[in-house]
Formats: sequence, C-alpha cells, structure tokens
Amino acid sequence: MTTHESRVTGWWVFAGILLGIAGFLNIVWGIAGVSNSKFFTQNSTYIVSGLHTWGWITIIIGAIQIIAAFSLFSGGGFGRVIGVFAAALGALAALAGTGTTPFWSICVFALCVTVIYQLCKSSGDVA
Repeated sequence: MTTHESRVTGWWVFAGILLGIAGFLNIVWGIAGVSNSKFFTQNSTYIVSGLHTWGWITIIIGAIQIIAAFSLFSGGGFGRVIGVFAAALGALAALAGTGTTPFWSICVFALCVTVIYQLCKSSGDVA
C-alpha cells in the first residue's frame, strides 16, 4: 500500500463529500444574494454591510470548500490543511446563523467539528 492510498480513508471521503455539498450550496446562496433574489427577505440585517457583500463572502467560502473537497479526494496533504480551514469557516458560519435557524446551525456545527477532528487526528489513531 502506498502512502497515497493509506492517507485516503473513509473519513477523508466523508469530509470531501460534506465540503463539496456545502461549497456548492454556498455558491448557489451567494449567487442568490448577489443577484437580488427574492429568496432573501428585504428588511433583514446582516453581520456584514449588506446582502451583496455577504453574497460575495459566501461565494468565496464555497469556492474554498470545493477546492478542499477535490484536494481531499486526491489524497494530497494540502487537502487536509485546506479541509480543516474550510470546515472551520463552515463552523463559524453555522454559529453566526444560530439565531435564525438554531437546530440546523447546531447540526452543521457538529458535522464541521467532526470533520475537523477526523482530519486533524494522526493516521495511527484508531477511533
């Protein structure tokens, strides 16, 4: 077994799939925010200056998450680092949305923390 094959585990695939889905959805929601979609309410307040700015930030986070997903699938060490970074961004974004959708935000936060843990543990750990 080569080092490439031993690094790509089921948890790396799981993390890659989660980050790919999150990245795709963040890009779609970001495009909706930038294009003044009727999906978002008009009188909402945002953490950042406005809906357009938040849309661009969401698109950038989504692109980082998709890059991390593909890098994890390829088994590169860069995938582990960028995967942890992308999952941390997802966790922070989930905590920022706790006021509007508490149950969903807590579930997303828990998944992001699981991804971070699995990508950070050494290959010799069993659990």
